[in-house]
Amino acid sequence: MPRIIKIVAPIAILVITVAGAILIGRSGEEPEREEPVQAALLVDVVQPVIKQGSFTVRAQGTVSPRVQTSLVSEVSGKIISMSEDFVAGGVFAEDQVLARIDPSDYETALLAAEAELAAARATLADEQARSDAAREDFRRLYGDTREPTDLLLRLPQVARAKAAVQAQEAAVERARRNLERTRITLPFDGMVRSRSANLGQYVTTGTALGTAFATDRAEIRLPVSENDLAFLDLPLTESGSDIDRPVTLVGSVAGQPARWDARLVRTEGVVDSNTRLTYLVVEIPDPYGLQPDADKPALPMGTFVEAQIPGRDASGLVLLPAEALHDGNQVYLAADDDKLEIREVEIVRATPREVYVSGPVGADDRVIITAIPAPVPGLKLNVREAAAEEPRLRILPSGELAAAGASSADDNRDAP
Repeated sequence: MPRIIKIVAPIAILVITVAGAILIGRSGEEPEREEPVQAALLVDVVQPVIKQGSFTVRAQGTVSPRVQTSLVSEVSGKIISMSEDFVAGGVFAEDQVLARIDPSDYETALLAAEAELAAARATLADEQARSDAAREDFRRLYGDTREPTDLLLRLPQVARAKAAVQAQEAAVERARRNLERTRITLPFDGMVRSRSANLGQYVTTGTALGTAFATDRAEIRLPVSENDLAFLDLPLTESGSDIDRPVTLVGSVAGQPARWDARLVRTEGVVDSNTRLTYLVVEIPDPYGLQPDADKPALPMGTFVEAQIPGRDASGLVLLPAEALHDGNQVYLAADDDKLEIREVEIVRATPREVYVSGPVGADDRVIITAIPAPVPGLKLNVREAAAEEPRLRILPSGELAAAGASSADDNRDAP
């Protein structure tokens, strides 16, 4: 009996299953088939900018002084006084005495030289009188029938006396210059970069006392590639006012972004053999804002800045972010129905930040700046406007800056 159950049970289960399936198939309705829904790809878009004006070439460099010099002692002696401005960062005026070397010996030398000069002039006067007397005596004796000799008229002695006077005049002038050299001055308004001598120190001729630079103007050397030079259209042999092109400098001072107006004054006229770059020189007046009418923040020496140089005319070209360019010369657009459209453009100029193109792209088009792994025309898109406004560059007034610093300090104290 158990053996019959083992044989019949599987057959019965199979029959019941098939019958149940047939009954369900006859009684149920056929399920609806849904069409697959294509997921929209999220992309960021920007509006193209139709360029009006010129190309902008960007280069970076470090602010350096136009005139920098080392202060060196021209005489020997002990430093007996120093100006309070003769310190690193001290600002001084033209011909201001920064240090003074003991002038005692040089004042004495000047007095001695002046005495020697007086004696030489007296000797010359004596010799000249003797010569005149000899000429008068000879005329009384011989009249105009004979000419006296030079020795008779003591002309060699007079010439020697004149030479002695000239030598003593030079000695006086040399002593006066040495006395003036005890006053350490510079012929320009400037700032002290470093000081290497101290009060009471004995210095000799040629001893370095410090380094200073002029503050009337500063320079920035800007390396520019050959490709960028093509869009500047600069003559490599002209300088000064022959170029005189406005430049905008962008940098940061005390943690705050700032801008300065400068001028492109010259090119260095050579190509660096190692980097293949050409250097342009930009000049900025009154970098430290020391003039009464200064309205810009100070631009200290050594500050790293970016220069924006206007170049050739670029009117009518389309300006796009560098991310908008794909596969060499293709631009992805979001059509009115939010589907992908691909267009080819002609690249006029490309930089790491932006590209200038010409072609079928208008100001009303929506240009995609998001990378699409498999771009297929007609791809459904979920369009999102990218943030176009850049952070504003603003210099906080001194009062507001102090308040912000105090608020930040309070927040730090309150923080756990």
